[in-house]
Amino acid sequence: MGIQINGQNDTIVATDGSMNITSTVTGNVTGNVTGNVTGNLTGDVSAGVITATSSIVVGDKFISSAGVGIGSTTTAGRNAGVSTAIGTLIYNATTNSIEGYGPDGWASVKSLIESGIIATGGIINEYENGGIVYRSHSFTSSGTFQVTSTGSLPTAADFLVIGGGAGGGYHQAGGGGAGGYRTSMPEGPGGPSPSVEDQITLTVSSYPITVGAGGQGATNPSSQGGNGTPSSFSTIISQGGGGGGTYGDPNGNNGGAGGGSGASAPTTSVPGGTGNRETDTTTPVPNQGYPGGGAAGSSGNHRSGGGGGAGGAGTAGTPGGYAGPGGIGKSSTIVYGPTNPVSYAGGGGGSSEPSTQSLAGGQPGNPGGLGGVPYGGGLGGYGSILGTDASDNTGSGGGGTQSSGAVAGASGKGGSGLVVVRYQIASRDAGTAKATGGNISFSGDQTIHTFYSSGTFTVTDSSLTSAAVLQVAGGGGGGFLNGGGGGAGGLTYNSSAPINPSPGVYTITVGAGGAGSAPKPSPVTGFAKGKFGSPTVGIITTCNGGGGGAGNGTPDDATNGRTATPGGGSGGGGCDAGNGGTGTPGQGNPGGSAPGVGDAGGGGGGAGSAGSPTPAATTGGAGGAGLQYSISGTSQYYAGGGGGGARSPGTAGSGGSGIGGDGSAPGDQAGHGVMSTGSGGGGGGNTTPAPLYGGGGTGGSGIVIISYPT
Repeated sequence: MGIQINGQNDTIVATDGSMNITSTVTGNVTGNVTGNVTGNLTGDVSAGVITATSSIVVGDKFISSAGVGIGSTTTAGRNAGVSTAIGTLIYNATTNSIEGYGPDGWASVKSLIESGIIATGGIINEYENGGIVYRSHSFTSSGTFQVTSTGSLPTAADFLVIGGGAGGGYHQAGGGGAGGYRTSMPEGPGGPSPSVEDQITLTVSSYPITVGAGGQGATNPSSQGGNGTPSSFSTIISQGGGGGGTYGDPNGNNGGAGGGSGASAPTTSVPGGTGNRETDTTTPVPNQGYPGGGAAGSSGNHRSGGGGGAGGAGTAGTPGGYAGPGGIGKSSTIVYGPTNPVSYAGGGGGSSEPSTQSLAGGQPGNPGGLGGVPYGGGLGGYGSILGTDASDNTGSGGGGTQSSGAVAGASGKGGSGLVVVRYQIASRDAGTAKATGGNISFSGDQTIHTFYSSGTFTVTDSSLTSAAVLQVAGGGGGGFLNGGGGGAGGLTYNSSAPINPSPGVYTITVGAGGAGSAPKPSPVTGFAKGKFGSPTVGIITTCNGGGGGAGNGTPDDATNGRTATPGGGSGGGGCDAGNGGTGTPGQGNPGGSAPGVGDAGGGGGGAGSAGSPTPAATTGGAGGAGLQYSISGTSQYYAGGGGGGARSPGTAGSGGSGIGGDGSAPGDQAGHGVMSTGSGGGGGGNTTPAPLYGGGGTGGSGIVIISYPT
């Protein structure tokens, strides 16, 4: 073997055989290199071949006869690279995928984890339970669940299908029954499940989703509450709830759960409607709900039955005693996982005629579902006070109404239904969530963090430098006695809010709604204003809580009085010659005034418009409009003002955009602002005669939503 050196250390030529080079070679290698190069090779290899007996290794990258290793990095490490060349390949441990660098930046080439079902439709949430990661699709309205790939994981899907709840009856009337409740999930808190069914095996297909509407409350003494309509997914159909009975037609209707019965005569006892069962000859018949409660009567003392729920039957009315509460509902963990159960399908409460027999706890109505709140059932009416609506997307029944007189209004309507589909995935959506905190969901090409309560938003990916952000503070409470409506919480929205620093940690504070003034027996002392809502603090700025509605009386100070206290995100309404609150520019609008002495309450201001002044002496002003956004994945309103309370015998103002609480009409109850919208509570009214002067409604809690491209 010979070595020829040409020039001055610029070229090494092996003239025969082979050789090992154990030092640094600087220059060009123009022949074949066979063997090990143990030093540094910094020149070009041209017109030749490097043949290695084992491998060529650079850091954690290698070339060998067994394969090619491109090494491992993270998203943060990848983004720290400088002047990345087109065509570069990496393994990204953050996303568990091979990624390539092209003209438009980094893109995933292939995921290296097990693939699960890929589907679209509804509002998407992901969570882990027992080491298994699940994705749920929640449909709050009818649509399509589209499966585009089934992957390598199990294709059996869990479901929850709830039909629309029914409306309550009108006059000595029963509560509406809950919509049918069908699920493949083991039972959660609440009453025992009607049944647990087999999962649905998914295939690549389009699955139409139908979400049933809630039944309307009855509007005259001879009509029952409207039945809810069915909800469906694949072969699963859940029936609508059965409407509550009434004086003219006392039997509660059959349905997914049966309606409560109305009291048709002083000594007549009428059974409630039965819960429905699907007609299915091939599998055990799944029970969807329970019967409504029966009605009972004694002279001048009618007690109607509560509607049936998903977890238990409605309670029958007791002669001379109490009206029947609605049947208990069910809680399910299918949407958010085991740490966040959500309650559904409570029956509506039955109504009660006034008597010297007080109701349990001194409440002006009987609870629908369990206490009216946990499972969404509407409150039953008491005397001339109307039954209330059930919560939407719970499938719960509306409350029955006792009065048959000149009170304008209807019984409580049933809540719309819900369809949820859940399946296993390999991991949370790879490479999409660039932060933690709140409830994380996916809609279209957006990743969405929703804070219903206070928490921490932690940015983990430095590429997240801006996001769409909606912040709403808690709404104000309504005032007492012909009181002003509560103002909406302050609202701010930025379609491209800067996230700086990134990564970074941000404390999110979600404001609570302000309390409405409490109802009081006649005669009364004190004319309290509604309380201010609490501020919401997020990424953009601090949003001020909504202003409380004015109370009808003196002295005029921060606690009592006819002029709404200045400030608030939106101002509360005034009453009885008082002015509305001013609100905060850029976050809300002023409340409506009451121009004359003896006037009813003005409407609370909303994010979209000011509250309306009192249009007539006895008529409450409407709450200001809210603003509509689609940042959550569905279009909805936020920050509507509360309606002003009426002065007898007038009518109350309606809440802004359907989310502010309605004011109290004579004999009615003031409505609450819808939770997680920052809407104001309705102003209180009065009755003639007045066994109970109406208090104001409570403001809705606030919300923070952060959305960025997936």
